[in-house]
Order: sequence, then C-alpha cells, then structure tokens
Amino acid sequence: MGKIKLDLPEHFVYRTDLIVRVSDLNYGGHLGNDAVLRLVHEARIRFLKSEGLTEFDVYGAGLIQSDAVVIYKSEAFHGDQIEVSVALGDFTSVSCDFFYLLINKESGKEIARAKTRIVFYDYGHRKKLPVPVAFLEKFQQ
Repeated sequence: MGKIKLDLPEHFVYRTDLIVRVSDLNYGGHLGNDAVLRLVHEARIRFLKSEGLTEFDVYGAGLIQSDAVVIYKSEAFHGDQIEVSVALGDFTSVSCDFFYLLINKESGKEIARAKTRIVFYDYGHRKKLPVPVAFLEKFQQ
C-alpha cells in the first residue's frame, strides 16, 4: 500500500483558531498525533455551534464518527496558534466527510490535514439515520 493522500475541497465553510496546549505535546515535544484528532473535534463542535447545532442534534439526528485520516505536513509546538478550516463533502444517504486544514497562523505552514467520516445516528434506537434534508440543502455543494 502506498502513501495515503488526502485532497481537500476548495471551499471551507468555517474557520476557527486554536492554541497548542502542553497536553497536546508528545514525548518529541511537538503536537502529538492523538492531539490532532482532539483539535479537529473541537473545530467540528465549534462549527456546529455556529450553526445552532450540536453533535446530538443536527436537525434531529446525532453524529457518530466512523473513521479518521490524518496527514502530517509539519510540526507544531506549545503555544502555536493554529487556524483550523472545516469543509464538508462526499455525502452519502447516511453520512458525509468533514475535512480539516490546520495552518500555523504565524508561519503560514500547513501542519496537517484530516478527514473524519461522520454518520448521522439515532442514539435512542442505535441505528443510522438519513442525512437530514436541511443539512444537505445547506452544506452539500
């Protein structure tokens, strides 16, 4: 298997700034791989909140993550300010991908890019749900 590639959409629907915390560092002294997923999760929650939504109520559906991909481009260190951009794409009947671009605000260097597959979910009945029509209409390009 070759190197994983992750192409990002051209249009991002949301941007937020985050700071690398000491708890985000690994033993190498830079941003850890596990921390990148926490940062993109924070960006996703902020995006949803900006739309009046939560992970438990996206037009009546909850969200559950089914996979993740992270591609590392450069290091980030304690105190670095990171701009995280969020895009949506690859819609199916029950899911879509959230794409993330992490940029060091001071240097302009790309730190990482990531994708999480999000499935629309009914937690009460433990089953997948169709992507809500209102979400599709607003974010499907």
